[in-house]
Parts: sequence; structure tokens; C-alpha cells
Amino acid sequence: MHSTVGHSQQIENRKQNLNHFIQRHIGPSSADIQQMLDVLRFPSLDDLIEKTVPTAIRLNKKLHLPEAQTEYAALARLKQIASKNQVFRSYIGTGYHDTITPPVIGRNILENPGWYTAYTPYQPEIAQGRLEALLNFQTMIIDLTGLEIANASLLDEATAAAEAMSMSYGVSKNKANAYFVSHDCHPQTIDVLQTRAKPLEIEIIIGDHQTFDFDQPIFGAILQYPASDGTIYDYRAFIETAHAQGALVTVAADPLSLTLLTPPGEFGADIAVGSTQRFGIPLGFGGPHAAYFATKEEYKRQVPGRIVGVSKDVHGKTALRLALQTREQHIRREKATSNICTAQVLLAVMASMYAVYHGPDGLKQIAENIHQLTVTLAEGLKHLGYKISSATFFDTLRVELGIQNLETILAGCQARNINLRIFDETAVGISLDETTTPEDLIDLWQIFALRDELPFTLEELTSPPSPHLPFRTSNYLTHPVFNRYHSETELLRYLHRLETKDLSLTTSMIPLGSCTMKLNATAEMVPVTWEEFGRIHPFAPLTQTRGYQILFQQLEGWLAEITGFAGISLQPNAGSQGEYTGLLVIREYHESRGEAHRNVCLIPTSAHGTNPASAVMCGMKVVAVACDTEGNIDVDDLKAKAEKYSHELAALMVTYPSTHGVFEEAIQEICAVIHSHGGQVYMDGANMNAQVGICRPGDIGADVCHLNLHKTFCIPHGGGGPGMGPIGVASHLVPFLPGHTVMGNGKKTIPNTQSIGAVAAAPWGSASILVISWMYIAMMGADGLTQATKVAILNANYIAKRLEAYYPVLYKGKNGLVAHECILDLRSLKKSANIEIDDIAKRLIDYGFHAPTVSWPVAGTIMVEPTESESQAELDRFCDALMAIRQEIAEIEEGKVDIQDNALKNAPHTIESLLSAEWHHPYSREQAAYPAPWTREHKFWPSVGRIDAAFGDRNFICSCLPMDAYH
Repeated sequence: MHSTVGHSQQIENRKQNLNHFIQRHIGPSSADIQQMLDVLRFPSLDDLIEKTVPTAIRLNKKLHLPEAQTEYAALARLKQIASKNQVFRSYIGTGYHDTITPPVIGRNILENPGWYTAYTPYQPEIAQGRLEALLNFQTMIIDLTGLEIANASLLDEATAAAEAMSMSYGVSKNKANAYFVSHDCHPQTIDVLQTRAKPLEIEIIIGDHQTFDFDQPIFGAILQYPASDGTIYDYRAFIETAHAQGALVTVAADPLSLTLLTPPGEFGADIAVGSTQRFGIPLGFGGPHAAYFATKEEYKRQVPGRIVGVSKDVHGKTALRLALQTREQHIRREKATSNICTAQVLLAVMASMYAVYHGPDGLKQIAENIHQLTVTLAEGLKHLGYKISSATFFDTLRVELGIQNLETILAGCQARNINLRIFDETAVGISLDETTTPEDLIDLWQIFALRDELPFTLEELTSPPSPHLPFRTSNYLTHPVFNRYHSETELLRYLHRLETKDLSLTTSMIPLGSCTMKLNATAEMVPVTWEEFGRIHPFAPLTQTRGYQILFQQLEGWLAEITGFAGISLQPNAGSQGEYTGLLVIREYHESRGEAHRNVCLIPTSAHGTNPASAVMCGMKVVAVACDTEGNIDVDDLKAKAEKYSHELAALMVTYPSTHGVFEEAIQEICAVIHSHGGQVYMDGANMNAQVGICRPGDIGADVCHLNLHKTFCIPHGGGGPGMGPIGVASHLVPFLPGHTVMGNGKKTIPNTQSIGAVAAAPWGSASILVISWMYIAMMGADGLTQATKVAILNANYIAKRLEAYYPVLYKGKNGLVAHECILDLRSLKKSANIEIDDIAKRLIDYGFHAPTVSWPVAGTIMVEPTESESQAELDRFCDALMAIRQEIAEIEEGKVDIQDNALKNAPHTIESLLSAEWHHPYSREQAAYPAPWTREHKFWPSVGRIDAAFGDRNFICSCLPMDAYH
């Protein structure tokens, strides 16, 4: 008996030893955990959790998830799932094209943690590499579109079009509420525009731009260029008429076509939007891809998202930073016109480097080759008796089938692993791309000929007449950056040079509160670049994407179990989109019950700025709820507001644990108050890292919760990208989840009539990066995920305990504990030593750290979130840095160091400043450069000194300067 038990235990121990991933992901060892618990005076992790998380909401059972797998086993299982996807040659088009990612870009950016683990460049001194790459992106877009300014990217073409509609509505001089949408726009764009227009009571007019008579006033219009069926129209007359009425015109343009065609800015467009996916970004079943947004300079303060601008540092050196306070929703809150606070940074960087790699001549050559193949294809199809709908086209043909049966053509395509777009029973679309070869044309002709023998040869068709196009005459990409790095050696060095200017997780912890910068494990990232996930068109038939369907089904099931919800939608492709989608679901639910008058959204004053912005976008009226002195929601104020607006109450938006980093004891009472007045509870899932395995939003009382997969579930921030923002909902809200009318072969379908509609261009959002979260959950299992949450809470409390004697911890829970993040109060230092919050943030750079979140949610504070992935040694190093900085401040307070000329005021210190011949500061170069022992072993050097943001806003420039300006 004893030997059997012993043998079973050995097997169990062996299994545990094999699964190293949990130990790989969680930074502190068992001994470290115990040592930190000793500092906090708790005997065990469970005791800490018991005192931190309110008893009433704790999940007293194990999550029902598959057992944790090793990295090897999880990758093998995912490979089996991936093998059920079929990689066809997709000529479906509709804004998505197969492309070739230059290997030097794939290996050194897409697969490089130095690029993908960096954070949003809010501390620009340690983000000059990414900012330069994004400035290149903006320059590329400005040049290609012929407009004056561009932002640093948006989520996808359809949502960029929706942002253009919103901006047009805000700046148009006329009072119209109708928006014209050309029926030649991509169908998914039309879908998203209709979804976004409804809550704002904007009337969408879908029609033919050639026959639209402008009898009904419009505030704006959107046109596709080239049209979705491939036709190239001259839009000048339409735009002139729209302008005469005071309307703004947006052109959704394929950027590759703009290397050959007259750019939108040159024929009168006010805004241009589109996708840069075909600039080397894999299809990925829909994303992630970088959309672009360009407009006239007069609208620079209305542009959604971020703009990188040129400024200078304290030494007069050219330096870059985010310009014009473009996170407008954090400043204007309920007055914001957009909730977009992110950019698709990693993908924008890749797209910009694709242009750097190929240069203007290379891009034009690619475009000309695609166009010539399309002309040749059209000529062959005409020889076979088919009619091509348009005389002018770039890369897309609409082929009228005539007497041929659609099913016959599709059967021929199936036999050759080819996808075409289906317009209807009588016409199909063919869109060629960078990967298309002459042999592909032969395959297509044989399909349409219904036989292998063709009545012509390829050689007979190689020089057919090109259709008359509005050819571009203006230059583009003339800046040296697009003309000097064309050998791989040069480009590799350029990429590495930019990478070394950025601080990422490869350098140190990034302790940002509310942003959860945890490990993005290599095993999680590897499948992203598998062809079975990367080369699938988002509108490929579902029969070819069974692997993806299994992935979605499993991930949705796991997320439902983790959150306690009945349904999950994976479509929202950013946290901001998840917020918007969740509120839209609530709005639709009220409408279905005959309560469309419910339009008041209660939002605590401590909430993310995106919360009120999202509410306004859903047509809701924002009413603020006060917080008490402990940072918790003021329950009395909440009750009073709920009572006052009982008839109109739609929702409460609440973050849990709170934005102040505390598990509020009254959360269930708060939810009950809202429900008693007929409202719904939307929970912001930004802080789910403190909930997984410990408590669940659905059990607490939330009706909707969005999940930031790039925070809690390990999708990397990508240098400031949005990751994914799926939502979970209670059973009564499931019917209202997002749908999509564009599915297999780009064909329109009829979705669930109760659905809110499409909120993203692709049915499953940025599908290819969902593999990251799948891998994380598969490798962690229920026990690992729960342990991760416990250690995240432990790490935050350990930091709070170590630092509380140096910096007061602003908010604590009932037992003097914080959740997974803590707020350190620095406000007194302004009075005692003239030290601002930025002085400490910049001095931390000298110690080799990214600053925590500064001045949010409370001005003059820093919010620290260490995550479970950081070891005790790294936590101690960070604490030691802040303690040393506090000692430097003490010397200012004591009068030992000058109040204006000190290491904090002059931080960060660059090599250049330290090596200058003259040094007039009252502290040594050594103290400036090497303030802590570890900086002598490894030093991250900022490439610029402190940046003058105000100078950049006064002298606004958002495109590349001459190269000599950078030296």
C-alpha cells in the first residue's frame, strides 16, 4: 500500500517538474514568496488573499479549466489545431491581401521582444526608436495620400472610417445629421459605419456617388478608392459639390495603389483612411493590422488617436514625443469625440519599415507588377468570353460569369485551393497581390475555361494595353530614410539602432499601474507567425478555418469560466472597443425591452478617461459619481444619483479592483443598487489581473466586462498597441453580442437581428494574436492562473510595504492592503523640495527603469504595478532606486543640494551631456550616470535629454525632418 502511494506521488511530482512554465511565468521562487510574506507578516499566500479580497466575492472553487501543459505539449496541441486550417490562395480582396514580410523585418521586429514588449511612448526620452519609426509611418502616409498630417495609426480600416465620420460630424459647418456612404465601399466598412452611426442618431445614406443628387443635406461622405469591385472613379465633381454644401469628404484608399494613382489630397479629399496591411503585415484572419488616418492641418486638434511630433530636448537636440495631447479622451472625458487612446504601433512600425526596405522605386515596382498581372488576367478572361465590369482598375476585377454557373467556378477553385470573392450568383471578384505569379494566372484561366488547355499562351497576353488610369505625377517618399537602407546590412543596423533607443521588458521591469506589463513568453509568441494562422484571409470560408473555430470556441469557453459569464465576443480589437461594445450591448438590451429612454451612465470620478468617452459615443449622458477619501465609490452619492436618474438609468461603469488599486468592500451592494433601478453594470476589466481564479465579475454582479488580453492574458503591448478587448456578458445579454454580415468569400449574410452589428472590420477582430492568450491559459491551467493572481497581489503589497516609509501609500483596503497595484503619494515633495512628479519619473531613467504611471488617477502620484512575472530581486532593485531618489530629495530639503540645479531636475542624463567639456552642476558626473551599483553592470542610456513638449506643440511638425536634424 505504501509503495503504491509512493509511486503515485513520484508520478505526480514528475508531472509537476515537467511543467516548468508556471515557474517560468511567475517571477518569485517559493523561497522568495515566503520571504516577502515574512516582510508582510503573513504565514501564507492564502492568508494574504483572505485579508485582501472581500470574503463575500471570493471564488471558493477551482476554475474548471484543462490541466496545465508544458510549453512543448501546448505548442504541439496548438499545431494540431492549426493543421485544421487550410491555407488557400485568397483573391477575395476587400482590403485584405496576401503579402511578403521581408525576413529582416519579420525576425528583427515582429519576433523581437525588444520591439514588441515596449510600452506606449508616454516617457519619450526612452522611446525614441519607436517614435522615429512611427514618424516614418506618418511621413509615408502623408506622402502617399497627399494630405498634410497623419496620425500614428488606428485599429483597422473600418473603424478608421467610423472615426472619420465622427470627426466630420464634429467639424462640419452645416447642421445636417446625414452621412453619405458609397455602395462601392468595402462591405465590412459599411457595417461598422452603420453600427457607429445608430447611437449618435446619424442617418446613413448608402448609394451611388454618380447619381446622388445632394437634395438631402449631408455633413460628410465616404468614397472607396479604388472601389471595392476594383473600379477607379474620378471623384472630383462629387467632392466639389459636397464641399459647396459644407460637407467633408473621406476617401478610403489602398496605400499601395497610391504609388501609381493620383492621391486623395490632390483631388480634394478632406480625410483619407485605409489599411497598411499589404505593407508586409500577415493576413492573420483579420489582424492585427495598422490602419492610417490622414487629414488637413486645420483639423490637427480633432484627429483621433496619437500623433508623433518633432520637438527638442533640453540641450537643443531634435527629439520626438506624442504631440497635441492626442489622448484627448483623458483630457476632455465626456466631451471627447473619440475613445481611441492607442495605436497599432508594432504593425505601423512594420509597415513603415516595409516602405524603408523597398523605397519609393521598390513600392512602385510592386504596384506596377500587380497591375500588369491584373491587366493580363483581364485580357485572358475576355478571350475566354467573360465580361470585366470596369474599364479602369488597379488590382481587382469584377468578372461577370455570363452563362457559367457559380458553383462550377467555385468547384474549380476548390480543386486548386483558391478563394475568389462572391459578389452574387452572377459575378465574382479577383484581387491580385504581391505574391501572385504568372503561374497563378494560368490556374485562374484554367478554372474559368473549365479545362486545362487554353486557347492562348501567357506570352501572347504579356503586353496587353493598360487601362487609362489617373496616374500620379507627384513624388513621394523622397526623404533619405526611404532611400538609404536598401541593403539588408544597412537596414539591420538601422533597426537595431532604433531598438537600442527604447526601454522594453528586455531591459527592466515596467511598473506601470493599470497597464500590467507582464511576461510575454516566447512559447506564446511563436504560433503567431505560423502560416496556418498568418496566411488566412478574414473572409475565407469557414470550412477552411476549422482550426481557428476550435481556437475561438476553446478560448471563449475558458474566458467564460474565468469571468463567470454566459457569452464572450472576441470581435472588439482594443480595450476601448471593448468598452464601446459592452455599452452598446447594454443600450440594445434596454431598447429591446421598450426602454430606449434609459441613457444615463454613472461613472466614478476615478474612472479611465476612455469610460466617459465610450459612453458618449453610445449616445449616453454621463453623470459623475463621487469617490470618498479612501478612493472608493461614495455609496451614498451613488444611491442618490441612481435614485435621481432611476427612470433614465442605463448603466454604471466600474473598474474592479478600483482604479485606486483597492478591492472595494461594497462592490456587491453597488451592483445591487444599479440593478434595483433597472440599470446594468459594466465592469472595466483593466484590473482582471487581480481577479483571475480569486473572484469573477459575473459572480460579483457585473452584467458586462471587457477583458484586456494585452494585460491579463499576455498579449504584448507591442510598443503601445491595443492588443484585444473581448467582452463577456451575462445570459440575458448574449443575443445582443456583435455580429458580422461579411463572412466566407466576402459574401453578405443576414446576422442575428438582435445583434448590435459589427464593431470591427473582421468577424473575430485581431484573430492571429488570440493564440497568445490560448497558449498562456493552456500552459498555466487553473492552479497556475490562480497562483499568478496571488503573486501579483503579493508583489504589489511587498512594494507598498517597502516604500511606505519613503512615500505614503495613498489608498489601502480595509486591512491596510492594496490589490495588484498601489499609488504612491509624491505631492508633498513639490512644497518641500520643489520636486515635480516628472522629475522623479525622469530620474528613474538614470537608474534604468521606466517610470510608473504618473499623475493618474490622482495628480502628483505614481501608480505602481509590478505584476507576478517580476522576481523579488527586480522588485528590490526598483524599491532601492526609489529609496535612493528619496534620499536625493532629502538632500535638497536639507539645503545640501541646489533646489534648481540637481540630479532630479536635470534627469535624464545622456552620455553626450556627461562627456561635455564643461560640467557646472553641483553634483558629480558619477552621481548623474551611475546612481546605483547595478547601473555599472548594465546601463540603459537615453538618447536624448528631457524633452520640451510645449515647444513641439507651438512648432507642430509630424513628418520626418532632414536627416542632418537627427545628428
